Amino acid sequence: MSDFILKASVRNDLGKGASRRLRRANQQVPAVVYGGEKGAQSISVEKTAFYKAIEDESFFSSVIKLVIDGTEEQVVVRDLQRHPFKPLLTHADFLRVDATHEITINVPLHVVGEEKCVGIKDQGGELHTLANEVAISCLPKDLPDFLEVDISNVELGTTLHLSDLTLPAGVTSVDLSHGEEHDNAVLSITKVKVRGGDDEESEGEGEEEPSAE
Repeated sequence: MSDFILKASVRNDLGKGASRRLRRANQQVPAVVYGGEKGAQSISVEKTAFYKAIEDESFFSSVIKLVIDGTEEQVVVRDLQRHPFKPLLTHADFLRVDATHEITINVPLHVVGEEKCVGIKDQGGELHTLANEVAISCLPKDLPDFLEVDISNVELGTTLHLSDLTLPAGVTSVDLSHGEEHDNAVLSITKVKVRGGDDEESEGEGEEEPSAE
């Protein structure tokens, strides 16, 4: 897991007006941390480190060390609210985690081997990605930054599903835990659609020619 550390302070000045003032000061991001045996707590997170952290994809699938006025909390990101048109975070939700309880979280799906893929390189197919992330459940210590699927040997006409993914030890698929009917497709290698003349010719086939009078 990546090692992310964010510093925060307890926020006692609450309400929309207080949040606006906090954002206007442009030094901290209003947030809340909840879950576990403690109640929800309003906090403000140091902005510079936070903005830098969210540039890393693995931040969203990592256990984060949140230091609130010197007290450490182990958390994961549950939600980020962004300004509708400015590159600003307006609020964040963090969920407390502990080492003995499994967490459910979405992790990115990385496709590798596309340049060697049999179905693409040798058989003229193209890759269609049907899922960019996968919901998993595991203990915090087993949380991967991402899941990887190698398509080097995947042939044209093949569709890979959740059950085709190799999950790390201690990690389970949330969807598959609900039954085989939830074995969703994650990618496929399909024939490249020909546009233009060939399509036009094929569309014209079968049409009756006008009879001569």
